[in-house]
Amino acid sequence: MIKVENLSFSFPQKELYNNISFTLEEAQHCAFIGTSGSGKSTLIDILMDPERHLFDGKLEIDPDCSIGYVSQFSQVDKTKEMTVFEYIGEEFIKIQNEITSIYAEMATTSDMDALLEKYQSALDAFESMDGDNFESTINKQLNLANLMKLKDLNISSISGGEFKLIQVMKEMLSRPDLMIMDEPDVFLDFENLRALKNLINSHKGMLLVVTHNRYLLNHCFNKIIHLENTEIQEFDGRYIEYNFSLLQTKMELQEIAVAEQEEIERYDGIIDNLRAIATYNSEASRGRALKARVRFQERLEARRIKAPFVDIKQPNIRFDMDHEIEDTTVINVSNYSVSFDEQLLDNVSFEIKSTDKVAIIGPNGTGKTTILREIFKNNHDSIEINADVTVAYLSQVQGEMLNDTNTILDEFIDAGFKTYDEIRSYISDYGFEGEILNQKIGSLSGGEKNMLQLAKVSAGKANILLLDEPTSHLDTYTQIALEKATQDYKGAVLMISHDFYSVVNGMDYVLIIDDKKISKMSMQEFKQMIYASHFNENYLEIEQKKKSVEMKIELALKDTNFELAKVLVDELEEIIKLL
Repeated sequence: MIKVENLSFSFPQKELYNNISFTLEEAQHCAFIGTSGSGKSTLIDILMDPERHLFDGKLEIDPDCSIGYVSQFSQVDKTKEMTVFEYIGEEFIKIQNEITSIYAEMATTSDMDALLEKYQSALDAFESMDGDNFESTINKQLNLANLMKLKDLNISSISGGEFKLIQVMKEMLSRPDLMIMDEPDVFLDFENLRALKNLINSHKGMLLVVTHNRYLLNHCFNKIIHLENTEIQEFDGRYIEYNFSLLQTKMELQEIAVAEQEEIERYDGIIDNLRAIATYNSEASRGRALKARVRFQERLEARRIKAPFVDIKQPNIRFDMDHEIEDTTVINVSNYSVSFDEQLLDNVSFEIKSTDKVAIIGPNGTGKTTILREIFKNNHDSIEINADVTVAYLSQVQGEMLNDTNTILDEFIDAGFKTYDEIRSYISDYGFEGEILNQKIGSLSGGEKNMLQLAKVSAGKANILLLDEPTSHLDTYTQIALEKATQDYKGAVLMISHDFYSVVNGMDYVLIIDDKKISKMSMQEFKQMIYASHFNENYLEIEQKKKSVEMKIELALKDTNFELAKVLVDELEEIIKLL
């Protein structure tokens, strides 16, 4: 239904696509992945409105193909005076009212033919949306997402996460041929994330979803489109199978590369000998032999397989400290309360030790961000910060910590770096090189902005890291690099996260918000809690085992021990069958 052929597109400062091709077909649920800033949202813009973009290549979309869209920036319109049910069914109710109005006109009209044509058009639209069943369909969707309690509430009173799900339902109920969603999971709490999974898996139509969420990637899609380094590739199958395929390809390519390198080195030796002979023997045949060998070596180099998807460079995230703090309390919260329109937290108390790595979890709108921000400001009577520590903060509201009018270089000069050369050297570890350093921060993607925040947090060499949804917008490669950085960090981490993997893989325990209180929960208890609703039993343990085998494979490949790597790949394949 959607066909893209040899599409190329560039901005003045950056080439995004170079002759990319892919197709989307009926009933495919496709995950659209790629590193931050690779051009995923721009490609969606082109699909949504090709006339606005000057691109080379061919884009075929059936003229009758309807496209639904959920933006990553969906927000509640506070001026809307309608219930959640009325908002979801807005188009149905509008057509229903139009049909009722036409009935009324029929009693007095003198132009019945025109009115009948108008009536038939409205009826066709209503039937195409299964209008006769729209009330029961909305109820089913609300039940599927466990949001029936919102049905009669005003749309302006619900949380941002709840509104995102309502927006997804509304678009799905209009039954578009293609539904596009751009990071619909960002900032969703655990329950809302499960609801989104259920909605995606129940949808009968074609889906294209930009996401970096590993829970959704592993549970929702039957096709992967991967955009990287101006190129694209398609994979029919699950995300976990795609990653396994990449690992197999990486091993094959590395084995070929080692063999080719040995061949090149052998020919280097032959060429060196021919050159040495040519210095004291100037026979023409010697010169021709030398040129032939050099040309052959150049061909060997040229035919080396380039695989932009196989070995994607992970950012080198690391959190250092100016000095380590002895094992003592660094954050003490005592009888802290906060309320806005209603009480969010009531007399909560907890403490964080100097090496604790802790996740704060709880539903959207329960005060997590508020308390983290208060700890960073350190001017609340109920919050005490150890005088010997420094604190760094990453905000989910990116404009809080970044100036959109700055260039990347200027932002780090403002952060205390002395020279642009110092910044270039430092920021290259986070994937920022070349012309992008002179771009305004406001023009960057959400993932790139979060990477800049991580770079600034790291540069602060703090003893305490306060991270508010640090994985939001980050690609999976960067999420894994962030997990490793938090594991290796010697200081304290207090992190708000709705990402299962980041919590399980990087934190010591969790602080869970429930009924306006905060209580400590061990990692084992947390796992049991999420198994009950989100995963099959032992899923995360199997994931950990998978990760351990993958690391062994990486080490085997580093040592060019291909026989061991092949044995481990077979072991990995058996583990994947359990997931």
